[in-house]
Amino acid sequence: MNALLIYCRAGFEKEVAAEISDKAAQAGGFGYAKVVSDSGWVLFSVHPPVKASFLAKAIDFKQLIFARQLIVVCDELTQLPLSDRITPIISSLQTQFTDELLRRSDTLWLETPDTNESKSLATFCRKLTVPLRSAMKKCGWLQYRGVVGVSVHLLFLANNHCFLGYSYNDNHSPHFMGIARLRFPHDAPSRSTLKLDEAITTFLPGQLAQKRLREGMQAVDLGACPGGWTYQLVKRGLFVYGVDHGKIAPSLMATSKVEHCAEDGFVFKPPRHANIDWLVCDMVEQPQRISALICKWLTQGWARQSIFNLKLPMKKRYQEVMRCFELIDQNLTQAGLTYELQAKQLYHDREEITVYINIKG
Repeated sequence: MNALLIYCRAGFEKEVAAEISDKAAQAGGFGYAKVVSDSGWVLFSVHPPVKASFLAKAIDFKQLIFARQLIVVCDELTQLPLSDRITPIISSLQTQFTDELLRRSDTLWLETPDTNESKSLATFCRKLTVPLRSAMKKCGWLQYRGVVGVSVHLLFLANNHCFLGYSYNDNHSPHFMGIARLRFPHDAPSRSTLKLDEAITTFLPGQLAQKRLREGMQAVDLGACPGGWTYQLVKRGLFVYGVDHGKIAPSLMATSKVEHCAEDGFVFKPPRHANIDWLVCDMVEQPQRISALICKWLTQGWARQSIFNLKLPMKKRYQEVMRCFELIDQNLTQAGLTYELQAKQLYHDREEITVYINIKG
């Protein structure tokens, strides 16, 4: 096979197909996407002479918005014998993978689509993982300890049907099924707190979060009520102006790190004496209006970094995202600002994406 397999949130397969087609074309590759509605995955067949393995390196995974994982597909195994699935999987690995890839393998993931229908396969995958890993190690695989390894993926659609492939560890999601597993803090005022927690984990990995989200910084949270996003900032030692006509959770107000500003988020301006480092926003509003609001803050110099959500329409969601990004680029470029932008539909997002912007210089 010469194809890429992309995981996504069920219902966003068309957005993935449009995005991967655009990114592949920008990298010099073309193909066609197989879209199964509400499946949680997309298969993108690549036209020769370009190889899927080339695109899996050329396409920057961090710049993919709707993709949870990016995999080079080597084989599709159907009608696996229920009495022995391991033997045909090992045989496929030997014939479809190169020796170099097998030598560089260090991780094995048996996964399922993130759908209700596939949940019944999770236990099966867990039970098969241990004996399959042992069989692969006996072949000398999964023992690479170098800098950039390869992860082997099996996406099971049924207990006798799977896609077999691999991802490059320096250009993929490091999480099983492409999902960051986060625990809801018992003292957080709302579950929306997980959105910002996942965003920080995704956009500011490792030491970068400590560098860009330092204790003593000041932030503004537009549409803060009841304080799910404010909670994440306060937990990291930031002082927060919580802007919302609604009430902020008393537990947050008791920290002395929150000033409640009962104002409209579209009208609020930061206090003149404040030195705002961060702007966060999770308001329910049209995406282009939110984009324009973020641009105002950044071009006015009111903040240098921002994480915000764009609530997407029911149709032409990818196109709407592109229009928002064009608006952002036009405004920031005209203001003479250089910036980095990342966006992702996070696991804890629903009909929305989360965007991170950092003004450079």
